[in-house]
Amino acid sequence: MSLPIANARMYSASASVKKDWKILLGWILRYAGLEWPVIDYDPPAPLSTLWARDDLGLVLMCGLPFAHDRKRVRPIAAPLPSTARYAGRAVYCTDIVVRADSSARNLSDTFGGTIGYTVPDSLSGAIALARHLAPIRAASGRPLYRDAVGGLIHARGVIQALIDRRIDVGPLDSYYHDLLRAADPQFAEQVRTIASTETRPLPLFVSTLPLETANVERLRKAFRASARAIELAPVRQSLCLGGFAFPEADEYDSMLDLPRHLGDPNEAF
Repeated sequence: MSLPIANARMYSASASVKKDWKILLGWILRYAGLEWPVIDYDPPAPLSTLWARDDLGLVLMCGLPFAHDRKRVRPIAAPLPSTARYAGRAVYCTDIVVRADSSARNLSDTFGGTIGYTVPDSLSGAIALARHLAPIRAASGRPLYRDAVGGLIHARGVIQALIDRRIDVGPLDSYYHDLLRAADPQFAEQVRTIASTETRPLPLFVSTLPLETANVERLRKAFRASARAIELAPVRQSLCLGGFAFPEADEYDSMLDLPRHLGDPNEAF
């Protein structure tokens, strides 16, 4: 039988950030006495395929599939971003961004242009954006944008599409956006935020294995210790981490009224 896997692909916003997540997860697993591999799972491989695996030991998962599949998935811990706007809570939002040199000053200025999104089953990269626009779209009675470009994979892809002028506006997972601004400011500063969606519970580390309660507690103890470990201070700074929360599954119930897929982008945008 293969060993359970660990992975933080969802928030590996740059090569250096990926490296620091691997350092952190390796430290946590050693502290917990678990010899699980921290695997690579890089874009463009779909996250949905990773999350469908039954050998996840400690893997970052979006709250939307977690809420819908929580009979199969067990919550372990959620990052607490250190950025002030989250007020010490394990929450995030979608930042809606344009090129830094765009004439748009608010969301309505982008209507009639081209909107981008990551993949149809991404909450931060598609579904949250569509939900934010839904009342405006309903009131207008017609599409807000002349075109929609999908398949941008992740927030870096959205920014690159803006830089390349393939789109005029797009969504960024706000915590991923924070990580990019910290790790790759020259790249991140080529866009600016003109609106943000409501906050929702942050993606969390989960397991799809029938872990013994003792192992869950060992992992959570290790997460708590990692938030205090002096040797991990540079890693926590790189990852914009203030610590970890330990949410109950029902804290993600608010996700259940959201669709799992975007649907027709012409209807959504």
